Amino acid sequence: MSKLSVAIIFGGFSSEYEVSLVSGSSVIRNTPTDQYDITMLGITRDGRWLRYTGPVELIAEDKWADSAYTTPAFISPDRSHHGLVVLSDGGYEIIRLDAVFPVLHGKNGEDGTIQGLLEIAGIPYVGCDPLSSAMCMDKAVTHTILEDAGIPQAKWSTVFQRDCGDFDSLEAQLAEKLGYPMFVKPANAGSSVGISKAKSKADLKAALELAFQHDKKVVVEEFIDGAEVESAVLGNDDTLVSVLGEIVPCNEFYDYEAKYQNAATELHIPARIDEATTALIRETAAKAYRALGCSGLTRIDFFVKRDGSGVILNEPNTIPGFTSISMYPKLMGATGVSYSELIDRLFTLAIQKA
Repeated sequence: MSKLSVAIIFGGFSSEYEVSLVSGSSVIRNTPTDQYDITMLGITRDGRWLRYTGPVELIAEDKWADSAYTTPAFISPDRSHHGLVVLSDGGYEIIRLDAVFPVLHGKNGEDGTIQGLLEIAGIPYVGCDPLSSAMCMDKAVTHTILEDAGIPQAKWSTVFQRDCGDFDSLEAQLAEKLGYPMFVKPANAGSSVGISKAKSKADLKAALELAFQHDKKVVVEEFIDGAEVESAVLGNDDTLVSVLGEIVPCNEFYDYEAKYQNAATELHIPARIDEATTALIRETAAKAYRALGCSGLTRIDFFVKRDGSGVILNEPNTIPGFTSISMYPKLMGATGVSYSELIDRLFTLAIQKA
């Protein structure tokens, strides 16, 4: 049987560029080379697309783009090409692709934009479609869809920059509805970028200013005192919900440092919760996956309230981290799906969906 030709895209014009380099290099290393011919395609911080043919180690070290192993290249929107156009020596080469894995976190990766390009190009790709990606990326839209589906969430409010002219009035409304402390999040960002925990009026003002550096729309949520529990969902029409994992962050909340930089964060697989709560979370994860129109994969995060009053869905992540310490591949591994098998399944699901 001949190998399938696949591209793995890493980097990206996003605040999560560095994480994508680590995730992308990890996916490249774990893709079964006996089944797939891999084309490595990187996007630089400033948005240049480059085919990369060098050592995988240079990707995670962010030394790939300035190396001698790069050639300008891009996904062609022309469906007859069905792949990558590589520019060289005044001409070009076309690499036909059977599927693409966009290992791109954050904007231009999880928000449906690159998925839209791949739809136009007619190339199968790993993960959710453009609409589902966009809905899951925008926290305000996610809240709205899940609220309609009857899935429990934290109380929340959407704030636009234009709403901040009368900060005193805004703060009073948020304090009455949500109470302190509250979390302030850019509506369209992942990996906890730009997120703050506000414990006072002064904190809230600073938190909004930080969040607005990343997005013109912000979601403010009530604080939930609960254990952080994550699920990994895999599949298209038929879904596999993983063993659950519990996170005990080294910092006050599971911020960027706790996720990617500080080994003191504790991960417990399986999560330290009872069977009934485990079953409820897995059932809710599958329900949310369907409500949001997800396909391929999504990590769905929850809070289990410490007062025993229930489970709250925190957020979905349609292209979760794939680093060596990331929860999605760890949870699937604990469920009996090895990293290499997971990559194979994801490409198979992408081709089946197309």
